Amino acid sequence: MSTQLINIIAKELQLNQRGVQNTVQLLTEGATVPFISRYRKEMTGSLDEVQVSQIKERYEKLEELQKRKETILKTIEEQGALTDELRHKINETYEAVELEDLYLPYKPKRITRAGKAMQKGLEPLAKILMKQVENDVESRANRFVNDEVGSIDDALAGARDIIAEWVSEHKVGRDIVRQNFERHAVITAKLVKGKDEEAAKYRDYFDWSEPLKKCSSHRLLAMRRGEKEGFLKINIAPDAEPVIDRLCRYFVKGNTQASGQVEMAVEDAYKRLLKPSIETEFSNASKEKADNDSIKVFAENLRQLLLSSPLGQYRVLAIDPGYRTGCKVVCLDAQGNLVHNETIFPHPPQKEKAKAIKKIESLADAYKIEAIAIGNGTASRETEDMIRNVNFKREVQVFVVSEDGASVYSASKVAREEFPEYDVTVRGAVSIGRRLMDPLAELVKIDPKSIGVGQYQHDVDQTKMKNTLDGVVESCVNKVGVNLNTASKHLLTYVSGLGPQLAQNIVDYRAENGPFASRAELKKVPRLGAKAFEQSAGFLRIDDAKNPLDNTAVHPEAYEIVNQMAKDLNCKVSDLINDDLLREEIDLEKYVTDTIGLPTLTDVMNELDKPGRDPREAIQVFEFAKDVYSIDDLQIGMVLPGIVTNITNFGAFVDVGVKQDGLVHISQMADRFISDPNEIVKLHQQVKVRVTEVDVARKRIQLSMKEV
Repeated sequence: MSTQLINIIAKELQLNQRGVQNTVQLLTEGATVPFISRYRKEMTGSLDEVQVSQIKERYEKLEELQKRKETILKTIEEQGALTDELRHKINETYEAVELEDLYLPYKPKRITRAGKAMQKGLEPLAKILMKQVENDVESRANRFVNDEVGSIDDALAGARDIIAEWVSEHKVGRDIVRQNFERHAVITAKLVKGKDEEAAKYRDYFDWSEPLKKCSSHRLLAMRRGEKEGFLKINIAPDAEPVIDRLCRYFVKGNTQASGQVEMAVEDAYKRLLKPSIETEFSNASKEKADNDSIKVFAENLRQLLLSSPLGQYRVLAIDPGYRTGCKVVCLDAQGNLVHNETIFPHPPQKEKAKAIKKIESLADAYKIEAIAIGNGTASRETEDMIRNVNFKREVQVFVVSEDGASVYSASKVAREEFPEYDVTVRGAVSIGRRLMDPLAELVKIDPKSIGVGQYQHDVDQTKMKNTLDGVVESCVNKVGVNLNTASKHLLTYVSGLGPQLAQNIVDYRAENGPFASRAELKKVPRLGAKAFEQSAGFLRIDDAKNPLDNTAVHPEAYEIVNQMAKDLNCKVSDLINDDLLREEIDLEKYVTDTIGLPTLTDVMNELDKPGRDPREAIQVFEFAKDVYSIDDLQIGMVLPGIVTNITNFGAFVDVGVKQDGLVHISQMADRFISDPNEIVKLHQQVKVRVTEVDVARKRIQLSMKEV
């Protein structure tokens, strides 16, 4: 572990050096981010999940850079061009751009104009011109005219090509151009000729330009998508004249004829070599930044969605609404098992509403239904209205549930494994019901990209997005905790230290041996060794375990200390959990050890206070406005209840029950300036909005939350 890398990370992230070093050590030993942030606070200085993740990401990038350095050093050494000074410069740089600049003159490349000129023996002429003292360049150039170099003009042109390449590979020259791009680059989008009709959705960008540094991520990704589809031509550059002027001031010396040749070469270097190279660099960097912004939005939305309020273990009737094909109805027991399914046809064309109501009444009674989940897709509002007219014999709560990704799940391998004998419609309805009971447990079965809570998710770096979203799922699963005896293989996969194979082994062991009686029994699961046990045990819960600590977030490594606390107070551990006054008698300082300090002991006490507490908020019933069903029913000025369905950098989309989400632009969220919509709203939050604009033809609804 390089001390220099640790210092760089600590300085960049403004974190304690010791905490960074210990975090990197834990990561290299195989510890997970959730485990480190939850159970190794003494070692890290109580770094949170975000900080541990940042350390992990930066360390991995620096390690990649280190490997790149080794490759570069080897390549230059093989050319016999590696000096001690160059080796030192390469070893001392930790910026990828700077490293590539140092490597550029030695980088193997295809034959260039400069390369051809050198093959013709024109490098000495280029060196003469570069000294810029020669006032009779033609007579100098004439000496290089031969069978390969046909004329004086050819000789000078070849020499300028060589100088242009030198300028383009010179670090100062590249930095001059970079600085100008950074301060003054403008991104320009133009319509590709003849694509007017096909490119209609990109109309805003047919003739668009703005400073690159002010271009928002969603606009940049929209333009890049238009470019990828062949509708737009994108250009990034500052005004050329000031850049060429600055380059000339650096490279052109004096006022000789040779200086004039160098000036011509510098201008050519910028237009032909430097501008395209630095434009690509800034294009990639701006795309990466936009990707990061978009992935960040997606990750935050996914986190909020996964941590949505669960109904809990209740008997649920779930409906996947539809018109022609009917509404698929399923009944689930309190554990989410499918106990009944059938189809009703209350809507056109069949219009068997009375028959459907009677059937719902019958099913609710037969299966002692406590809640109803209705998918929010086609015919959702009509189905909700019908359900609210049903006379139930007991109290039944009605919820509208997001269907995003349900169709992806129903056709997936996971769904086929769970319900091999049922078709996709039944699986989709089951997914809707289970989402109400426990959104986290159900949504982990779906590729996060398919859940539809982000912006331009298909245009960003897919590997980076997958890694980020997998990290979010892992974080949420471990934050909530997992019931070891009821969790599916898919949920267990995301538990710290497990993964797909150990998750499957746990499920197989459970099927063969019955429910786990203790966390310690995990050690009997095939291939689940000491490390996996250490990483996972604290996040797994066992209801009604003999040891009450097995149903808490207290890690087994701290059990001995809790037992000692109980012994010192002459009581049982269960008494410590149930009696606030007993816990108040504990002096934590007394139980500090070499490995367990006050941060962990404080966490232990908090857990004893509320053992196994679900961090998610309680669910709330919601109803749309009764007289609004379609976009045609909307009128400007209406104030309506709605649910936030998606959050982007530029605002939030809200479902007001008309089958088309409306946009609350970031400028319409509050009476003050806000930079992030998450300051005001959260996913699935119930809000009140005012209709400010309705475009029926384009199906666009503008909403406001100001003064509502």
